[in-house]
Amino acid sequence: MKWAIIIVVMLSLVGSIMWVMPTPRQRFQAQLRAKAKPMGFQVQMVRLTAPRAAGEVDAEKYSVMAYRLYRHNMDKKAAALLQPWHAFRVEAIANDGLPDGWSWGFGEGVLSEASQQLLKEVIDALPTGVSSIESTPIHVTAHWDEEGTFDDLELIKTQLDRIVEAKV
Repeated sequence: MKWAIIIVVMLSLVGSIMWVMPTPRQRFQAQLRAKAKPMGFQVQMVRLTAPRAAGEVDAEKYSVMAYRLYRHNMDKKAAALLQPWHAFRVEAIANDGLPDGWSWGFGEGVLSEASQQLLKEVIDALPTGVSSIESTPIHVTAHWDEEGTFDDLELIKTQLDRIVEAKV
């Protein structure tokens, strides 16, 4: 009987230790975020409200990781002229100038033709886990589900750098 109690207590302790240990996915996310920081990203969880999808009554709200690059190449005058915009991977009515399956959260019609073309190229190159992309005078952000590989992080960095350099 004593051995049964000892085994149950030991299994309980091992179970508790296993419960608090990170899963392989959590370890990957930690490595991904650690790699993102020296690349210039600020990573944080944000709550987004996507535009109302076609045929839906309510807009979808969800939490997602924001991979944000700050704009260090803009003076105050250029920043004041930059129009903010936010594009989502959702099928909705406000989609002028965006690839199929993408819609504007805000900022429809504020970009020039050349800027819209660049944005289309960036969106087409982004990993499928990127649910939205946002630009403000302060930063450019990709909202990503962190499904994928370290190469996807490099790809996101490259594409966001294109937007930062073009001052879109």
